[in-house]
Amino acid sequence: MADNGRRDFMGKVFGGWAALGGLGALYAAKKSWDPLPSVKAAGFTKVDLSAAEPNVLNIEKWRGKPIFILKKTPEIVAKQTKEESARDVVVGKDHFLVCIGLCTHLGCIPAYRPDKHDFKCACHGGEFDVSGINTLPPPPSPMVIPPFKIEGTTLILGEEGPEYKKMKEAGVIA
Repeated sequence: MADNGRRDFMGKVFGGWAALGGLGALYAAKKSWDPLPSVKAAGFTKVDLSAAEPNVLNIEKWRGKPIFILKKTPEIVAKQTKEESARDVVVGKDHFLVCIGLCTHLGCIPAYRPDKHDFKCACHGGEFDVSGINTLPPPPSPMVIPPFKIEGTTLILGEEGPEYKKMKEAGVIA
């Protein structure tokens, strides 16, 4: 009988250590799945649009991706189709292109041509208009508009504001 008591005690001690080890392993696994603090901090990017010059491409970085911000001239806005103007981010009287600056074909970074008001991807010859809409293959779709919110003249990337949700409901954003 003394052996059973000792065996039960050793079983409980071993079970306790195994449970403690299991909890430690689960904690370590959870910590490895959580995003790093640097990634969490990169979730939102604020851009002041008041300093933007017309027809000059500004490139910001958000979550490791280039973000194209282009203030359109009144001439560009006047020539736009309804489809192109639906993709505009309007701040006051100014119209902006805001998109992830990656070609939707293979992820290259297209170059802006200010004289032609378009983007040209040097890798495979794809072209996008000044609204980020693909005009010459091989890109299969327009450049992606990232989630954004407007507060005054500040653009907040990474947060879905009412302007973004309106574009989403209209089918402008995939």
